[in-house]
Amino acid sequence: MKNKKKITLPYVLIYIFLILMVVLYLLPLVWVFTVSFKTNAEIFTNPFGLPEGIFFENYHIAWTAGKLGIATANSFFVCVVTLVLSMIIGSMVSFAIGRMRWKLSGLTMVYFMTGMMIPVHCVLIPLFTRFAKVGLSNNLWGLILPYLTFALPTTIYIMTGFFKGMPNELIESATIDGCSIYQIFYKIALPLCKTGLFVTGLMTFVANWNELLLAMVFISDDTKKTLPVSLSKFVGPYNTNYSQMFAAIIIAIIPTIVVYCAFSNQIVDGLTAGAVKG
Repeated sequence: MKNKKKITLPYVLIYIFLILMVVLYLLPLVWVFTVSFKTNAEIFTNPFGLPEGIFFENYHIAWTAGKLGIATANSFFVCVVTLVLSMIIGSMVSFAIGRMRWKLSGLTMVYFMTGMMIPVHCVLIPLFTRFAKVGLSNNLWGLILPYLTFALPTTIYIMTGFFKGMPNELIESATIDGCSIYQIFYKIALPLCKTGLFVTGLMTFVANWNELLLAMVFISDDTKKTLPVSLSKFVGPYNTNYSQMFAAIIIAIIPTIVVYCAFSNQIVDGLTAGAVKG
């Protein structure tokens, strides 16, 4: 007979806690989704009940009046360019720190890790004045540069652990076979550490997709504003259109949910592997 796992009180308490956490995280999302189909009057009269009718006009108005199409395209451009650059530069720097032997590798790691301790508020005014002088104050590249700067420390920190966990025998065998350092990096190191790229890539994408402060300060042209800045248009000084605002929020979070669901397995594997390496 197969051994059946005995259900004990600690297991029951753990599952109850996990169920409560799932409900705690999903309930606000479900509430925002149901409210997005209501009218403003229905939100105030029956905020927690089901909508009396499905009001799709909220999504149409939010998409057109809020110019979410242009904002979504701008956010995709900024996030994708930052993601690609951070993965390329971060992986090369991480490989140099984790696998190559040179005197300043430790100091270089400390230099990049210092960036994790600097909040964006401290560099906001210097960046704004500097970008205004070079013509980047109302340019999407003025967002990509600071996004890339703040994404590199986390990318390098995580990827260095993956590269350090690679077997030395693989590097030695490739060297004996005549592979150059560039061939070892592109053909051996990167494929073995692709789970780390998925983890850092998702973190970079989500962080930049939801970033508001830099985008609000550096961008003033409506045709260049990103999605978080466009969402702030639904909140006025005297009134707020809650139904359209919640519809716009649902539109804004759909890409991050799709990306996470598509790469959830790789992300979990990457976090698990990164926890025991380095």
